[in-house]
Amino acid sequence: MTDAPDSSLPPNAPPGLTDREAALVEAVQLALPASIAELSALVRIPSVSWSAFDPAHVAASAEAVAGHARDLGVFESVEILRAPMAGADGQPGELGQPAVLATRAARNGRPTVLLYAHHDVQPPGRDEEWESPPFEPTVRGDRLYGRGAADDKAGVESHLSAIRALTEVAGPDFDLGLVLFIEGEEEFGSRSFANFLEAHREKLAADVIVVADSDNWDTQTPSLTVSLRGNVTFRLTVSTLAHASHSGMFGGAAPDAMVAAVRLLASFHDDSGAVAVAGLEGREIDAPPYGEDSLRDDVGLLDGVTPLGTGSVLSRMWAKPTVTVTGIDAPSVANASNTLIPSVSVRISARIAPGQPAQKAFEAIERHVRDHVPFGAHVAIDDVDTGDPFLVDTSGWAVTAAKDAMRDAWGAEPVEAGIGGSIPFISDLSRVFPEAQILVTGVEDPNTRAHSPNESLHLGVFKRAIQTEALLLLRLDGRGGNS
Repeated sequence: MTDAPDSSLPPNAPPGLTDREAALVEAVQLALPASIAELSALVRIPSVSWSAFDPAHVAASAEAVAGHARDLGVFESVEILRAPMAGADGQPGELGQPAVLATRAARNGRPTVLLYAHHDVQPPGRDEEWESPPFEPTVRGDRLYGRGAADDKAGVESHLSAIRALTEVAGPDFDLGLVLFIEGEEEFGSRSFANFLEAHREKLAADVIVVADSDNWDTQTPSLTVSLRGNVTFRLTVSTLAHASHSGMFGGAAPDAMVAAVRLLASFHDDSGAVAVAGLEGREIDAPPYGEDSLRDDVGLLDGVTPLGTGSVLSRMWAKPTVTVTGIDAPSVANASNTLIPSVSVRISARIAPGQPAQKAFEAIERHVRDHVPFGAHVAIDDVDTGDPFLVDTSGWAVTAAKDAMRDAWGAEPVEAGIGGSIPFISDLSRVFPEAQILVTGVEDPNTRAHSPNESLHLGVFKRAIQTEALLLLRLDGRGGNS
């Protein structure tokens, strides 16, 4: 086939594509029902990687992904591998969740592309908050609903479908090197990730790394994520009494743990809702237009509820810290009794602005806790997990190639965007492979509700994300490794 635009291209092909590129876009379109079906089968596997859930489901998910990778017929090796997590003493601990690693060597000076996604998912939460069962994929309108339908099994499927389309157009004997790395514990903090990288460094080495675990500006506009916040999470236990006591008899004199915990947690924010922890960094940034009305629509703020913090909305979301209480162990309302509670535990999740090491941020939060404990309460901090923020270098040729592919597949100008969430392992990738160019893409949009009930995937975004990646792979198959 020629590399020049062809007048015989399919009628719905974007303008300016070569005939091979247009055939690739068409192949993705024709295969979309099969891609959705394959994704739906993955969503049915409840692969929650948290320690309280059955690890057999994560293992089953890894087996399914590995089977799909083998069926592509392009990889020289497909393995299911596990690495040890870091133990409390810094020594190797128990094995992490299973990951899928598939490799194909580059030929004739072509680059190698590592395609990352994760097959584990968040816990579903309360079933009654879902409009359809969380692990029963359901199409309503133009969206596929289910836990993991977007985050991140759609990322997994976008890689598989893009490779399948590439093979259909270029044949299975293309020269591009490929590494498919599908992690199994991203939602549990990627606790074995660093050890996995060290153990399989040679197999994972690549010129370009595509991390398909982010979002897009909206359903019609693609984004390339260029900044991510880091994270600090831990369990905080506040104790005031050796045992529970009658609140009527001793209340008013004996401080209960709940009152102490509430006062301590309130100290994390000022009256505007901005984080009030000395030593946590943040700044104002230049960002695309996005006001409080957009925030209200996207997040569903109730009437009369005001946003937190000060400054531009996107600066608050992308470049300033947060401190959130994501869980609490205390008697339920149904089981409440007239009792002074001796101890309360909460889960703290903080997001860290790009530029600040996560360990420094944790030290600042820990200092704040010690300095603001009320009534002389005892506090304990454990189960600490940290991940550094990341800023993407946008000067490389791979960023240009990715934005060109987005522009051609979406028919819209891509946005360079930050995200308020964290993908801490990207810092590990950058550390181990400093010469690799990292591209953070994704299949989500503002209405995806990742991590929440009724998580969903916009099927139009899904199609265009596959087309983008397929175009990128086809074009990289035609260039030298470092050119």
